[in-house]
Amino acid sequence: MLDQERTSPGATVVAPYRYALAVEYAGAAYHGWQKQLKDPVPSVQERLEKALSRIANHPVQVICAGRTDAGVNASYQIIHFDSQVQRDERAWVMGTNSHLPDDIAVHWARPVSSEFHARFSARSRRYRYLIHTSAVKPAILPRGITWTWKTLDLAAMQAAAQALVGEHDFTSYRAVGCQAKNPVRRIEFLEVSRVGRLLMIDVQANAFLHHMVRNIAGVLMRIGAGEAPVGWAAEVLAARDRRAGGVTAPPYGLYFVDVAYDPVFALPKSELGPYFVRAAD
Repeated sequence: MLDQERTSPGATVVAPYRYALAVEYAGAAYHGWQKQLKDPVPSVQERLEKALSRIANHPVQVICAGRTDAGVNASYQIIHFDSQVQRDERAWVMGTNSHLPDDIAVHWARPVSSEFHARFSARSRRYRYLIHTSAVKPAILPRGITWTWKTLDLAAMQAAAQALVGEHDFTSYRAVGCQAKNPVRRIEFLEVSRVGRLLMIDVQANAFLHHMVRNIAGVLMRIGAGEAPVGWAAEVLAARDRRAGGVTAPPYGLYFVDVAYDPVFALPKSELGPYFVRAAD
């Protein structure tokens, strides 16, 4: 549906069509989501914009729900863009995918109103961090999971995680170079469980700070390995100092898996990936 604005009698200006898409990608080959203008390194945004521009026959700029770092993956990244042309879902999905590398895929496309914004309309975001524990490193998905040879105590990690639920100042859990003006975020839930052979940290919040999930994972993994007490997660939080925190966990096991919007936008629900976790569940 088009949004129209009349500027004078007999003259109608037709605003662009706006589309929302769900995108999946493996982040190992990219320097993060965001396109770098000064340093043209591979990015997910750049690849998507080039592919969509070929289908639209004009330059396309996309906005995402949550920018991911280098090496981070997504099974349900939501983007939106405006176009002067109308295309059906098959064209935006199948056509765009034909111009994308194998590690990026569009899953669905929907026309949305001009009021929808992939980032600012988001009510919450959800990540999953996957850890494979074994004495020997896995050869399959080496950059799709995080591996540790250490035995991790699931109960200790579960108990420690609860100190982070709720609204807190997460200064200790964000990157030193994080540019967010306000370090306060609200974690709605933070759960640790086993899925098949994988240990999964599942966290949802209204928004996240730079490296926040990976820093949480680093603290919980150290506690799970018996290198710090359960109460250390709360102590790190209370310090409000990044120097009090643990090591930042690797990016490869991190997946952007869901983003919530007002039901009025009628977007398809996430299947909560990645797909191999659903198969193992």
